[in-house]
This record gives sequence, structure tokens and C-alpha cells, in this order.
Amino acid sequence: MWHEFFPYGFERYLVGGLSIGVGVALLFVTTGRLGGASTVFSATWSWFSRLPFFQQSSLRGSRNWRVIYALGMLLGGVLYVALGLPVEGSQVSLGRLIVGGLLVGFGARLGGGCTSGHGICGMASLSVGSMLMVVVFLSTAIMTALLMKVVM
Repeated sequence: MWHEFFPYGFERYLVGGLSIGVGVALLFVTTGRLGGASTVFSATWSWFSRLPFFQQSSLRGSRNWRVIYALGMLLGGVLYVALGLPVEGSQVSLGRLIVGGLLVGFGARLGGGCTSGHGICGMASLSVGSMLMVVVFLSTAIMTALLMKVVM
């Protein structure tokens, strides 16, 4: 039965999940900070933009570790490809990827964080707000997928 959900095996998901768990645990143990990807963008822009939003002390004070955190995520992808593991291209058009990215970015700002921050770190720390946000994220994703299935 699990073959229906994991046609290429479950091992890659197990390794990925364990790697993410170890990574955020290591971040918390070494810095006391919770991981999340959405603030990396704003913190990085604090070096280049003088707009008041990007000059918040919370962004300027965290940009160094956030950039290292983001580079670690990129390194994970590079390592995956370097190991010769299977890579599948997306069948989604560039326009839809851009619109989707903008909507996800807006949602992350509106929700006070991204799926990785709320879903991995927030839920692990038993944050009620994060648990509610994950319900919103998943509900929206399911409705969007069903709508796209009808439209396509």
C-alpha cells in the first residue's frame, strides 16, 4: 500500500526528514534560535535596502546566521545532486512558478513565518500559533491542488 504514496521508495524522504530534523536541532542547540526560511530574504535585503522595514534591528542582527542557514539548505541540494540521486524536472510553467512563489511569500509574511519555521520548528516547540498556521497552510494547499485538478 505504501508504494502508492512513495513510488520511488520512502528512503529519500526518511533521509531528508532526518537531515532537516538534525539541522534545526543543531541550530537550536548551538544558537538558541528557531530555523525558518522566509526571513532570510528580508534579512539579506537589510544589507542593500535603506527602507525602514529592512532596517529593523531583528533583521540586521540576524542576517549573518540566516545567510549561513540558507547556504546550508542550498548545500543540501548540491550534495543530493552530487551523490547522483534522481532528480526530476518540474512540469510547471515559469509563469506559474513565479505567481506561486509570490503567493507563498505573501502568505509567509501574512502568517508570520514560512512552512519550515512553523511546521518544523514551531510545531516541535509545541507552539499553538504554529500548529494553527500549519492547518491553514495544509488546508490552502489541498484546496489549491483540488482546484488546479479541476481547472487543468
